[in-house]
Amino acid sequence: MTASSVPAAVPPLTGEPETLLSIRDLSVTYPTRGGDLRAIQGLDLDVQRGEVLGLVGESGSGKSTLGKAIMRLIAPPGTISGHLYFDGTDLLTLGEARMRQVRGRRISMIFQDPMTSLNPVQRLDKHIIEAIRVHEPQVTTAEALERARDLAGRLGIAPGRLSSYPHQLSGGMRQRIMIELALALRANLIVADEPTTALDVIVEAQFLELLRELRREFGLTLLLITHNIGIIAELADRVAVMYAGNIVEIGAVETVFRAPKHPYTQGLLKSIPNLSLDAADQTLYRMDGSPPNLIAPPTGCRFHPRCPAFMPGLCDVRVPKLEPVVTDDGSRQLAACWLHQSH
Repeated sequence: MTASSVPAAVPPLTGEPETLLSIRDLSVTYPTRGGDLRAIQGLDLDVQRGEVLGLVGESGSGKSTLGKAIMRLIAPPGTISGHLYFDGTDLLTLGEARMRQVRGRRISMIFQDPMTSLNPVQRLDKHIIEAIRVHEPQVTTAEALERARDLAGRLGIAPGRLSSYPHQLSGGMRQRIMIELALALRANLIVADEPTTALDVIVEAQFLELLRELRREFGLTLLLITHNIGIIAELADRVAVMYAGNIVEIGAVETVFRAPKHPYTQGLLKSIPNLSLDAADQTLYRMDGSPPNLIAPPTGCRFHPRCPAFMPGLCDVRVPKLEPVVTDDGSRQLAACWLHQSH
């Protein structure tokens, strides 16, 4: 199947024809003693070919779960339902053998915790050579090693360090190895889960510059999961805001950051210190309340218990859909909020 063969019943949210990943009605559920925990429920999201889409939200909002769901890495007893159309093929219909061919080669993931993702008894160069040769058997070991050394150099890793074991490296160095593993096969889509968490500012700048180079060379498509709003502002084309297992706002970075429509997005942005002002001249905003219990979430809009614009009898009863909202510059922006929808 091709991208154009995605059923007409699930058109791209953005209206763009070059949709690489189209997620529809995605849910991830974990059974617990207290009931089913719905980490993601009914989520819709599109990732366009060649774009960097930033995904932001509080801890526990479901960002990492979404990344793992795209990779089909939700471990039992967790379950996934809905549709994950990647380049026109629904990944949830593939057998595990077919899905293993997709992971790494077509979709790669930079995991948040490198120490638990690397084999502690395998040298780093073996990790990378194995990843390349499993998916590209025509590549020799020497060629794979040369590719690994070249990419390591671009990430600021001395070639000699590739003969080390994971425990012999710092956290930041291990994170760079995870980044190299994700980039080694030049996948169509890279899901990066907090890829700069353990990096210092110099290495972070090198990584961001490498991503820009790869976008120019290979048309890299990136889903960037992060708490770092600065990275989103610098690198992403669009930003999606996630709350309590669903997307509440999405649009061009400049548009959303300049004029956020959803009260949750407004609260997130107000919580960021303004570095152009002295600390004495500003009061840091604190959003009231906490994210909801996803075993028994609030009725209606899940944000309504914390929302300063809460409308009784509406927000606590009916669930708003992710729909277009009016913007000053005419750009495409979506928000799931009754403030911007007919009641």
